Order: sequence, then C-alpha cells, then structure tokens
Amino acid sequence: MEQTYSKKEKFRQLLIILIPILITQLTIYSMTFVDTLMTGRYSSEDLAGVAIGSSLWLPVFTGLSGILMAVTPIVSHLVGAKKQGDAAFSVIQGVYLSVIMALIIFAGGALSLGPILNGMSLENRVHETAFDYLAALSTGLVPLFVYNVLRSFIDALGKTRVSMIITLISLPINVVFNYLLIYGKFGFPELGGAGAGFASSITYWLITILSFYIIQNSMPFSAFGIFRKLHSISLVKWKEILLIGIPIGLSIFFETSIFSAVTLLMSTFETAVIASHQIALNFASLLYMIPLSISMALTILAGFEVGAARYRDAKEYSWMGVAVALAMALVCAAILLLFPEEVASIYTKDEEVLSLTTQFLIYAMFFQLSDAIQAPVQGALRGYKDVNVTFIMSLVSYWVIGLPFGYYLANYTGWGAFGYWTGLITGLAAGALTLTSRLIYVQKRKFPAGLQETR
Repeated sequence: MEQTYSKKEKFRQLLIILIPILITQLTIYSMTFVDTLMTGRYSSEDLAGVAIGSSLWLPVFTGLSGILMAVTPIVSHLVGAKKQGDAAFSVIQGVYLSVIMALIIFAGGALSLGPILNGMSLENRVHETAFDYLAALSTGLVPLFVYNVLRSFIDALGKTRVSMIITLISLPINVVFNYLLIYGKFGFPELGGAGAGFASSITYWLITILSFYIIQNSMPFSAFGIFRKLHSISLVKWKEILLIGIPIGLSIFFETSIFSAVTLLMSTFETAVIASHQIALNFASLLYMIPLSISMALTILAGFEVGAARYRDAKEYSWMGVAVALAMALVCAAILLLFPEEVASIYTKDEEVLSLTTQFLIYAMFFQLSDAIQAPVQGALRGYKDVNVTFIMSLVSYWVIGLPFGYYLANYTGWGAFGYWTGLITGLAAGALTLTSRLIYVQKRKFPAGLQETR
C-alpha cells in the first residue's frame, strides 16, 4: 500500500484492494454452492446430511475465524508505523494461536458432535452423513485456521490480489476432489457426503502450503521474515489478538447465527414458505458479498492510515467506502425491485414457491440498504481497533431488537413468515444507525483529523 494525497488516488487504491477481495469472497461462496450441487446430485440424503453439518459448522467457523481477523488491523497498524519486525512477531503468534484454537475445536467436536446429532431426530442415513462429513472436515481444521492468519497478513499489506489468486486456485482443486471422493472415480473410494468433507480438508492443506511458500519466497512478504525465526509463545501478544479478535468474532457470530435462528423458527411454516425463505436468503447472501468485501478493504486501509497517524486519510477512506457500498446497494435494490421473478426463476419452477420468493426478495431489497451502511462502517471501526462497543451494538441490534421484534410480528400479527424478515430488517437498520454514530464519535473524539501528522 502507498500513502495517497487526493480523493482520486484514494478511490483508485480502494478499488485495488477491494476488487480482489470481492472476487475472493465470491469464490468462497461458489465453493459452498459447488459442494451443495455435487452432493445433491449424489443423493438427497447425503445433501441433507451435508446441509445439517454445514449449518452446525458455519456459525462456529465464522465466529472463531473472526477472532483471527484481528491480525489484519494489528499488522496494518504496524506496517503503517513502519514496524516490520513487530509485524512478523504478531503473525507468528497468530499462527500459534490458530493451531491451539483448531485443536480445542477438534476436541470439543469429538465430545459434543454425537450428542448434538442424536438430539436432532434425523433419519439414520442423514445422521450418519452429517457425522462423517464433519469428521472428514475436521482433518483440515489446523490448516484452515492457519490459512486465515496467513491470509490476514497478506491482506494487511494490501496484496489482496495474492489472496484472490490462491482462492481461485482452491476452487478447481475442491471440485476435482469432490468429484473423486463423492462419486468414487479413478479408483478413489466412493464416500458420498463425507467425500465433500475430505475434499474441503485436502483443499485447506494445499492452499495453506501454497500460502506458506509465497510468504517465504515472494516479495514483499519474504522481507518480513515471518518464518525465519522460531519465536517463543507470547501470552501478551495472544492477549492483544484475543482482546481485539473476540469482539470481532462474536459480532460476526451474532450476525450470522441470527439468520440460522430465523430459519429454525420458520420450520413450523409450510414447506413452500421455508423453501422460498431459503432461496431469497441465499440470493441476499450472494449480494452481501459486496458490502462485506468493502468492509474488509476498509479494515486494511483505515488500519494502515491510523497506524501512520494519518487520521484525516482514514476518515476519508471510511466514508468513501460507505458511499461506494450505498451506490452498489441501490443497483442491487433496483435489480430486486424490477426483476424479482427472473431472480426467483433461477432457483425454482414451482409456481407457489416462485410467487412467495418474489415477495421475500422485495424484503431482501431493504437488506441491501442497511448492509451497505453497517458492514463498511463496522470494517472501518475494526481498522481503528474499536471493537468492544461495536460488539455490544451488534448484540443489541440483532438479538435484542431484531429477533424479538420479528418473532412478535410472525406469531402475534398477520405478518406470518414475513414478520421475521421485517424483524431482520429492523435489526440491520438499528445496527447501521448505532454503528454509524459510533464511527462518527471515534473519528471526532478518539482520532480527530486535527491530530494528523504533517506530510
């Protein structure tokens, strides 16, 4: 990354950081889609088992990987302050911590997975597939968490294009091993849904090895000497990572888990309603990749500028990112408003499901506008290392305001299933409002532009 002196230069650097992140996130989304598609073509029971396994794993993974995202603002600050040696030490401590976290998850899963699945009243084949899928996936926990730290380091230097290339390479690898292990091709065992878990695990190992090689041998990463010295464990540095990372992880967990909670609460509705909800939520999740990517870019850019004590530049990046997200949200909202039936028809031909999906997609339109504010603002706040208050705001917005209000509308008024979506929209809007007020406070009181270093 480079210091910028005009809005035009800032916008160019924002795009340079943002576009590879967006492609990376879309590729990760595509991997989940491919897993679902290839398992579904094997058998419906295996698809159901993988879906159950994924629904149990995803909130846990997103929340815990969010903890490791603390490496991004920490390294961005250090790079901005030109403290390369300290950056290398922080990364290697993040790697140590990621291994410990992976082992704890592995042990916790080994003890709790059986009882959790036993309490879900699943068909025997679905139960078996869900267990085997998660067991297979667990063989890749260590590289997956280590990769999250290595990617955070790569991204913190502004080299998001490298992360993009690694992720793009991972997609065909995952597809090939899915094909070999789900269907048992070319002498490989036919494992069904469990094969998707092993395919993901193999992919995690390969991209982690590739990331290690790039960091060790390619500039500018090799200049940091991340693996040149075997540092001893530093509990002080672990504490710094956890103090920043735990609120980030919990914020992500509360945001992702509320959608899982709504899906579970909607299980009492008819099948067509549940299917329509899932389709609309799936498409909304795809569109969410845009503000999420902008959020990640702002964490990098704001962190870099704050680390260099260029607070005016950090402020300009923050609001520029929000403006870009809002512009993109208006485009997405226009698509949903003008072409809901065309979007719904991508997923289904069932007339009842099609009709209900078009209605849910109109509600999804309002998701875009709230997400366009709350996600980038949250990313900017992470760049300032302001995470504790934002975590509380997320908890209150989603679980104290959004979910209870949605439950009330769905069960005590005539809104039905749409009540839950109205509650989600309300929670997202509350989050956007409170987080924006927090960013304004941080920029005015804690990092005022008037303290910016002269250039």
